[in-house]
Amino acid sequence: MIFPRAMGEFSVYLRQDGRYVLYSGKNERFTERHREALHDIGVSQVYILPQHKEQYDRYVEQNLGRILNDEEVPMRERAGVLYNASVELMRETFETNLPMPLGRKQFERLTELVRYSASFLTLERALKAMAGFISHDYKTYTHSVQVFVYVLSVLSTYDMDKEAMVQSGLGAILHDLGKAKIPKYILYKPGELTAEERETVNTHPLQGVSMCAQLPLSSHATNTILFHHERMDGKGYPTKLKGEDIPLCVRVAAVCDVYDMLITSKPYAKALKPYEALKLMRDGMKGAFDMDAYKRLINVLSGAEII
Repeated sequence: MIFPRAMGEFSVYLRQDGRYVLYSGKNERFTERHREALHDIGVSQVYILPQHKEQYDRYVEQNLGRILNDEEVPMRERAGVLYNASVELMRETFETNLPMPLGRKQFERLTELVRYSASFLTLERALKAMAGFISHDYKTYTHSVQVFVYVLSVLSTYDMDKEAMVQSGLGAILHDLGKAKIPKYILYKPGELTAEERETVNTHPLQGVSMCAQLPLSSHATNTILFHHERMDGKGYPTKLKGEDIPLCVRVAAVCDVYDMLITSKPYAKALKPYEALKLMRDGMKGAFDMDAYKRLINVLSGAEII
């Protein structure tokens, strides 16, 4: 996707008669005239060099607000841009920047992405459009993005102000940040964890908050990272909070987190179908979740025709 008046550090090619032809050069500003010319000759797809993918990903990220607000672009295309941009940024965060403390620049990029996403994800057909991009193969960074999408979709059904939603979304996308400190052989172990390994995994909420210690996290974001494994019956961790002592944004994140874990395949568990996951949460985890948040998740999934 190319944006008029924007300039990218990559070249753009057209495919003609089975070969690629240079259309615009690196750092050349793409204008409305360019787009109209492509439309006139029936071109709907352009190409970049594989080695320019990183530059293109940053270009999309920098123009994300424009595309998400452009009602002339089909909802599904905007959803795809948002999902892919979010996954790329979180993949970069986990694979390049961690397990060091989260840096200020990366934090600002994530905050901006969440802020742009918040308005889009509250649109009536947004989750339905996003549904086609949801991954059912577990990776920490795709799981983080998917929980963030579900959390904002559910929170949009509450009477919550925009900034609180943004900060809750930021906490949701960062909720598993601390898993970067957990050895991969434990996270992706195909068999049952030992008691010692389980203890190690259970440190990830505290690790996540620690990795953000130098950043201006709001209480909504901090609480979501720290408490997303707390349960309504007090049987969660790390502090065994219970009931309404658990902040609302966290209760919503807890429901969305478990749902997404259940519908994705992992070395130690196959993916469940959405209705199977919801049934297990209701019947096999009684007392764990805020039932109002659980019902709201069902409603948004139903509205998006996911169930």
